[in-house]
Amino acid sequence: MDDLGRLSSAEFKASPKNKIILVLDNIRSLNNVGSSFRTADAFLIESIYLCGVTGTPPKPEIEKTALGATETVSWKYFKTTQEAIDDLRSKDYFIASIEQAKNSVMLNKFAKPQKPLALVFGNEVYGVEQEVINQSDVCIEIPQFGTKHSFNVSVSMGIVLWEMLR
Repeated sequence: MDDLGRLSSAEFKASPKNKIILVLDNIRSLNNVGSSFRTADAFLIESIYLCGVTGTPPKPEIEKTALGATETVSWKYFKTTQEAIDDLRSKDYFIASIEQAKNSVMLNKFAKPQKPLALVFGNEVYGVEQEVINQSDVCIEIPQFGTKHSFNVSVSMGIVLWEMLR
């Protein structure tokens, strides 16, 4: 691992973060929650907001996929996603829901704003809550070309974060 030049946990915590917060809107699968931590660590994301029924660490099912990232990535829990949105608004974040919706912008056409960014990822079955979509600055849609019309939420996070930071 030393040859890979990975940051230690202390170095990660001290490193400047990419000004992106992941908002998990009622994610049911603890494995998806763990994957979001691991992805957030890989991309040096500022924080994760866990909302509603989304599980919180410490839980073995989260750790199974997080592989220790719950110890490096900052996180907060909010009883509702609306509370998280209110917190983000108070800090002047641009809020983008990742969802197939009327007037959504395709990911490859989205121009990243010049202010901190919050990316909202929704429930595995129902997507992002309509109330949250209504309060978002934009909905971003990932282009898809096959017969399926969605990605696993953790896959969506990886795709969107790569595009935001490349």
